[in-house]
Amino acid sequence: MLRFVANRLLQAIPVMLIIITVSFFMLRLAPGGPFTAEKAVPPEILRNLEAHYGLDKPLPVQFITYLGKVVLHGDLGPSFKYSNRTVNEILADKLPVSLELGGLALVVALVLGLTFGILAALKRNTIFDYAFSTVGMVGICVPTFVMGPLLVLTFGIHFGWVNASGWYTWQDRVLPALTLGFVYSAYIMRLTRGGMLEVLTQDYIRTARAKGASETRIVLRHALRGGLLPVVSFLGPAIAGILTGSFVIETIFQIPGLGREFVNSAFNRDYTLVLGTVILYAGLLVLLNLVADVVQVWLNPKLKFE
Repeated sequence: MLRFVANRLLQAIPVMLIIITVSFFMLRLAPGGPFTAEKAVPPEILRNLEAHYGLDKPLPVQFITYLGKVVLHGDLGPSFKYSNRTVNEILADKLPVSLELGGLALVVALVLGLTFGILAALKRNTIFDYAFSTVGMVGICVPTFVMGPLLVLTFGIHFGWVNASGWYTWQDRVLPALTLGFVYSAYIMRLTRGGMLEVLTQDYIRTARAKGASETRIVLRHALRGGLLPVVSFLGPAIAGILTGSFVIETIFQIPGLGREFVNSAFNRDYTLVLGTVILYAGLLVLLNLVADVVQVWLNPKLKFE
C-alpha cells in the first residue's frame, strides 16, 4: 500500500508541473493585465508597478522565479488586486467557507443518493423505482445555474422559508447545499441502484436469504459493501467537482468563498490568485482520487494496489 501511495504521489508531480506551466502561460498570454483599467494608468506608474511585481522581466524568467517560490517555499506570491495581502492569506481565509459548503453538499448528495438508490434497487420496476429514477434524471439534466435561481424564487422569495443569499446563519446554508448536492445525489443514486442490483443477484445473497437472514441484514451486512464500489470510485472526482462547482453556487448565493474569489480574480486578471486557486484545486483533485482508489481496494479485496 505504501508503495502504491508513493508511486501515485510521484506520478502527481509531473501532472502538477504541467498544470502550473499551462495555466501560467495561458494567463500571461490572455488579453489585458492586472493593471488594466477603464482609466489609463500613466506610463511611469505602470512601469514602477511592473517592476515591483517582476512583470518587467522576460516571461521565462518570471515563470522560473514563480515556480521556484512555489516548489521551494510554498509561496504563491502577492495578490495584484489586494496589495496588502498574499495569495496564501486569501486562500487560508476563503477556503474554509468553500469546504463548509462542499461538506454540506456532500452530506446532501450521500444521504439522498444512497437512500434513493438502495430503495430503488429493492423496489425494482415498481412505482418507487420509476419515481426515484425520474428525480435522478431531473437532477442530472438541470444545471446548477438553473436549479439555484429556481430554489431561490420558490423557497427564498415566494415562501420565505430560508434566506436567498449570504453566509451568516444556518438558513443561508440550506439552498446552496441543496443546489450543489442535488446534482451529485442524482449520479450517486443511479450508481448505487446499479451496483446494488448487480450484487443482489449474486449467489451469496441467495444463500443468505435461504438461511433466513432478514432483508435489513442482507442489505447492510452483505450487499451494501459491494454495491457501493461504483459510488466510491465516483466520490473522488465528485468531491473535487463539488468544490470546483461552488464557483457558480457562490456567485448565485453571494457566498464569500474561494470559488467566488476565483471568479473575481479572473475578471481582475489577478495572475497569482488565479494560479494559486488552480494549484490548490488541482492538488485536491489528485489527493481525493488517491483516497478514492485506496478505499475502493479496501472495500474489494480482489483488487490490488498497483
